[in-house]
Amino acid sequence: MKIGILGTGLIAQTVAPTIAEVNETECYAVASRTYEKAEEFAKRFGFEKAYGSYEELYEDPDVDMIYVATPHSLHFENMMDAIKHKKAVLCEKAFTVNAAQAREIAKAAKKNNVFAAEAIWPRYMPSRKIIRDTIESGIIGKPSILTANLSYIIYMNKRIMDPALAGGALLDVGVYGLNFALMHFGDDIERIDTSVRMTDTGVDGLESITLFYNDGRMAVLTHGIYARSDRKGIIYGDKGYIVVENINNPKDLSVFDTEDNLIKHIDFPKQFSGYEYEFRECAEAAASGRIECDSMPLVDSIRVMEVMDAVRNKWGLKYPIE
Repeated sequence: MKIGILGTGLIAQTVAPTIAEVNETECYAVASRTYEKAEEFAKRFGFEKAYGSYEELYEDPDVDMIYVATPHSLHFENMMDAIKHKKAVLCEKAFTVNAAQAREIAKAAKKNNVFAAEAIWPRYMPSRKIIRDTIESGIIGKPSILTANLSYIIYMNKRIMDPALAGGALLDVGVYGLNFALMHFGDDIERIDTSVRMTDTGVDGLESITLFYNDGRMAVLTHGIYARSDRKGIIYGDKGYIVVENINNPKDLSVFDTEDNLIKHIDFPKQFSGYEYEFRECAEAAASGRIECDSMPLVDSIRVMEVMDAVRNKWGLKYPIE
């Protein structure tokens, strides 16, 4: 499929080489607010077309799928425009700003019979099934607690600190902690407790989120923008525990017994960048006429946004675009 990228920022620059590497996708076009930025990007990464407006990309008849790499605050608008132009769309996380927007995207995709999906890469990686299989094998017994953390030193980034761009830790890094919990503990949540320290600009800078499940399990998640955390995800059972290295891009897992003895270690498959899985699956799904993919169906993207809405509601955080 011929891919058109919307935006030329860091994430667009990161995934562009993967689009060229994957057999199912082709670097075709890029659009920016200025032609100069688009042209520079196209030359650097080998894209055939460069456009100085998003509308030109939407209207190009040869574009098969649009990859949305704009700030969170623009995701809904960009996806809706792409869908209206009958373009398959793969959007960077967080999928939208809130659940209401995510539901509208799902409705539009169904109405227009157009593929739409969220590019949250751990959902597509082989590591997801390996972690799930390890839990279900019974090696750690009955799981009761999950912990996960993800923090990076990103407070210097203007986008992260800007409420108008839906900045803050939650939509940028917290989405990974929540996805880790929902992938491996499910979404049958009884209640949510959370604490937050806001930045001077009015977005979340440090946070803890505790998900209490109806079956008695609990997930404790921490995220932030001021420090580099160890990024581990840990699942605890009555016979031992599983440690996943880096919930953002899982590298391996180790299983320990209740005496902290290592009893199993699995290195996850080598990858080109980690983004190849989402592009491959979504390109294949869109090419086959489907409107969503197996690894991240739209109902799951909506559920993630519902949880984040609930968390922000407890904080009293609303973005200006809301």
